[in-house]
Amino acid sequence: MAGLRRLVLPATLWAAAFGIASVGIVTVPARPAHAAPEKPKAKATSEEEIEIEPEDVTRSGPPSKTLERAKKLYDKGDYYSGSIEFDKVMKGNEDSEANKQKAQFFLGKTLFHLKFYAAALVQFDSIVQKGPSHKYFRRTLQWLAALAEILPESAGILKKIGAYSKEDLEDPALAPVRAKLYYLLGRYFYFAGQLEQAIDLFRKVPNDSEYYLKAKYMEGVCWTLVPKGKEAVDALKEILVVAAEPELRKRFPADEVQEMEERAALTMGRIFYQTKQYELAIKYMEKVPQDSPDWLNSLFEASWSYYLIKKNSKALGNIHTLNAPFFENEFYPESVILKSQIYFNYCLYDRALEAVNEFNTQFAPVRDDVKRIVKQTPDDQGAFYEYARKIRAGTAGLPERTQLMSNAVLQDRTLLKTFAYVEELDREMKQYEAADKAWKTTRIAGEVLQDLTLQKSLAEDTAGTLARERLARLERELTEQRVSTGAVRVSILEARIGKKRAELLGQEVAADQREEPIIVDDEHQTWDFSGEYWKDELGFYRFRIASQCAKKR
Repeated sequence: MAGLRRLVLPATLWAAAFGIASVGIVTVPARPAHAAPEKPKAKATSEEEIEIEPEDVTRSGPPSKTLERAKKLYDKGDYYSGSIEFDKVMKGNEDSEANKQKAQFFLGKTLFHLKFYAAALVQFDSIVQKGPSHKYFRRTLQWLAALAEILPESAGILKKIGAYSKEDLEDPALAPVRAKLYYLLGRYFYFAGQLEQAIDLFRKVPNDSEYYLKAKYMEGVCWTLVPKGKEAVDALKEILVVAAEPELRKRFPADEVQEMEERAALTMGRIFYQTKQYELAIKYMEKVPQDSPDWLNSLFEASWSYYLIKKNSKALGNIHTLNAPFFENEFYPESVILKSQIYFNYCLYDRALEAVNEFNTQFAPVRDDVKRIVKQTPDDQGAFYEYARKIRAGTAGLPERTQLMSNAVLQDRTLLKTFAYVEELDREMKQYEAADKAWKTTRIAGEVLQDLTLQKSLAEDTAGTLARERLARLERELTEQRVSTGAVRVSILEARIGKKRAELLGQEVAADQREEPIIVDDEHQTWDFSGEYWKDELGFYRFRIASQCAKKR
């Protein structure tokens, strides 16, 4: 490690030097987030909050005794018995169509209260499919919003919410959940690629709503894809304003403010990188705190900006941090390529070749292993899901580096939510098995089991498909990076031949070997790296580096 310098921040300034982090939207080479997202927490769903609508008996007609009994059971909280009676109404001939619709709506709510959330979603989805002709079409939207707090988006809730118009959201009965619905419908339009409609909805979320920070972040994301960088930055700055003002900050949960603050800052860094404003990109990327799951991502991405403004002592220092033993389960193969390119540009051909060889030794075998993994059970996504579970559990029998890198890409946020949905369906299946034996003999119980079985199979297929796609992407990236290292190797050989030819022809003189300056202010100190990493020094390393490129006569 000769030539490596440390730049250490005094403890008194440590906290002030950091501040922000997070996930990616634009095209700087990014790594998967390795921290599992928290599972959505179910919020209390009060009848008063989401069920205030008077009954219109003249439209529905008088209810049958079965429907009256079902409603009384529901009101008492006897949901298992109530589900049986509501099902009888739906399948029987005693009630009007309007009353059957009421029974279906209440059956969905009953299953929700029983925590058969996937089965409840099936009932609500049936109502959504019928559209405004169903008496409870709009009221179902409130319960979809409640399910969105519990089930991941991979359950298909956004698609169902997408069946509603913006005008539907203006229904006075939806006032308590309107801000949430603006946000959810905005996400639907975002994933559908209808960015202008998504932006319009995200901007409707009021600044006193718990969804305001998330909506502002998503607005910024949409603007980056339009693309309109200024509008994106303006939206993201609103998050930073909230984070900076104590009175505004205390309106939101502390952990959410930190997460959104980090996401906003790093996304702004990526926007400035895309617009070639590298100093600003560095400024925002370096707001990432060391305890953030995306801190290493920010260091790596900032390395590219440092490289492009020719501050390679810092670029190499960041790469050195990425290789610290504290992060032995984190991998940045592209950083090795960047390192080889920097050394090549300085005519340090031996070091450049060492970096190329490092990549081929560490990552080429992983690429071959992952290629074989992706080819397994090509027509059975459910089976591949089970294999992915083995990878996540560390029982797939893979070589160590392949195991670690494969597991890392399976920590993708979207994929984790899909796995979480399978786990939720597993929970509901176990709940079904533990239910009262008499209830399990009923028709509605049989339908619940059928729904759960089907949804679990579909969820496993979806999870298997996504897992295969993530691993296939890893294989493609490693293949592309292997090609890049091959190109660097060829360039090194050509440069060496050219240098030798020039020396024979007497066309070169000795190189100017002055080191790239390392700027140190009065608040810092430096000393040589001795081979031992300290946590409070991570991110502050510098390399001594001097060009060996000779000048022509």
